[in-house]
Amino acid sequence: MTGDIVNLRQFRKQKARTEKDKTADQNRISFGRTKAEKQLTRTLNDKASKALDQGKRETPPAGPDDKR
Repeated sequence: MTGDIVNLRQFRKQKARTEKDKTADQNRISFGRTKAEKQLTRTLNDKASKALDQGKRETPPAGPDDKR
């Protein structure tokens, strides 16, 4: 019937360490890239954006007689 005795101080410290590790992992993903990797990503995003813009249809400006 008796449960395991848990030291709450150690439990809190372990939980805080786990949270810090999770935050550190997210920061490594976000900020841990080299300059070349950042440039490559930026170039690929620009290229994709230009390709998307090229596929857009241009509509003429609406005149006073145009009923849209």
